[in-house]
Amino acid sequence: MEMKKRISLELRNRNPAKVVELVVDNCRSSDGEVEGLTGEYTELEILSMVNAGLTSLSKLPSLPKLHKLEVSDNAISGGLDTLVEKCPNLTYLNLSGNKIKELSAIEALQSLKNLKTLYLYSCEVSTLDDYRETVFELLPQLTYLDGYDQEDNEVPDSEADHDDDDEEGGAPVDDDDEDDEDEDDEEGSEWDEDEVGLSYLMKEGIQVKDDGDYVEEEEEEEDEEEEEDGDVDAAGVQGEKRKRDAEDEGDDDDDDE
Repeated sequence: MEMKKRISLELRNRNPAKVVELVVDNCRSSDGEVEGLTGEYTELEILSMVNAGLTSLSKLPSLPKLHKLEVSDNAISGGLDTLVEKCPNLTYLNLSGNKIKELSAIEALQSLKNLKTLYLYSCEVSTLDDYRETVFELLPQLTYLDGYDQEDNEVPDSEADHDDDDEEGGAPVDDDDEDDEDEDDEEGSEWDEDEVGLSYLMKEGIQVKDDGDYVEEEEEEEDEEEEEDGDVDAAGVQGEKRKRDAEDEGDDDDDDE
């Protein structure tokens, strides 16, 4: 799909001045230039044009609030001074997979004073001797180059998460919501365990009293049998008593005669 048409579709009848993030990856520029993007996008903070057939950024409009630009897997070889003029507040720039061959091509980035993260891997320039050391010297404002700082420490998870949040619209993750979800999961696990425990007790013939004690049905049956035996014994005693009383009454009748 052509870049101009893709940008129109992504706009979705919104006002360009209210668009904060625009992703048009894997579309195609007809002449290698940025097409369909105008100076109306004054609030744009995140722009991604990965694998769009770009050879130049010279027609990029003025985007004063843009802080993240993704243009990896294109054919850009230079002309990065355009970014200094059009996107002066960039903090993140991904140029990996382009045709940047010489360090002189990135010298213009020295004027991007807020640039913190730069990606150049899979560019020919990254194969030069002392590439990392030279780039950090050339661009002292950088903190991370190709995902690592000057001491070869990888980008912290907090930084990576922040970048992911930007890609998803810039909305930060609410830690409280995550905690609530974790608590819900824990409560769900406890409920499942209770259900499993109850099923087990029922299967094994064990009942739970109100005070929480477990009583096996066999014990209850024994108690019931003992009660029944007691009833039988009591009934037998009462029967014997009635029999003796009847015999005594018979003896009294004989004496009267």
